[in-house]
Amino acid sequence: MHGHAIEARICAENPDNQFLPATGTLHAYRKPAHAAFAAAPVRFDDGVREGDAISPYYDSMIAKLIMHDDTREQALARLDAALAQTRIVGLATNVQFLRHVLASDSFAHARLDTALITREQAVLFRQEKVGASMAVAGAVASMLIDERARATADPFGARDNWRVWGAASRALAFEFQGEPIRAQLHTLHDGQLQLALGEQVGPLRVTPLDGGFECEYQGGVLRMQAFRHGDVLHLFTPAGATRITCVDLLAHAGADAGEAGRLTAPMPGKLVSFAVKAGDKVSKGQALAVMEAMKMEHTIAAPGDGTVAELLYAPGDQVLEGAELLRLSA
Repeated sequence: MHGHAIEARICAENPDNQFLPATGTLHAYRKPAHAAFAAAPVRFDDGVREGDAISPYYDSMIAKLIMHDDTREQALARLDAALAQTRIVGLATNVQFLRHVLASDSFAHARLDTALITREQAVLFRQEKVGASMAVAGAVASMLIDERARATADPFGARDNWRVWGAASRALAFEFQGEPIRAQLHTLHDGQLQLALGEQVGPLRVTPLDGGFECEYQGGVLRMQAFRHGDVLHLFTPAGATRITCVDLLAHAGADAGEAGRLTAPMPGKLVSFAVKAGDKVSKGQALAVMEAMKMEHTIAAPGDGTVAELLYAPGDQVLEGAELLRLSA
């Protein structure tokens, strides 16, 4: 025996939501350079491919990522680099959580016990490594690269926002970490770009690279790779991954975002039972229903006081993530 080996299990789950299991289609599934099912410095064992679906009928593990190097520190560094090169889009995974674990003081110094997650929770959960400004800049950069790729030699097909005289501006809207963000992209007469986020205004520089692009804004420079899934843009960087929703201002004009009184499934799975019936009065925190997914049961609790207006499913039904299970009235 020689050196040090360490394994990370990549799972379809949401660590920031109590590790709830996740299902969906692997719209993007990119792996670091590796060997499969064989001894190697970087070994990636899995049984899925891009385009496959992760269903609720089995456990949540997608792959095992196994590293070997001369020392534990070198193996950890190699593992972090491999996780940084892993791109999964289409469902929640624990890839970023694993990187946070590797960087935590307890794990880095092998102070390992069953209380590690509780002890290090401040640096393990809800860690945003890219930030709102760079996420917006990356979304704008990805949009510009896509527009350039679709441009033709026809000057009337140009998508660079150029004007004969003066600057041109485009209003853009995003949602990041649950917060709406409005931005203005200014194209100056010389072709230079300026991005305005509130009172924060600065030049935006975008450099296409093989397999991605480099984005420079407000003193920050990040190499990024972007994957779009619907309105959501997933950005992968060496520092970490994030996602940002691109809002179509015309498509959402006049839309009502009110969701009061709705209780939805936090993950896809089977509705096991209801603990209430229509007409029952409930109080905040009271158990309303139980769902099962990937061999785990999860209780749905009332977000506030109210009366059960309607049950929308029956026990035994399979429901999708986000499906409305029941309605409460004040």
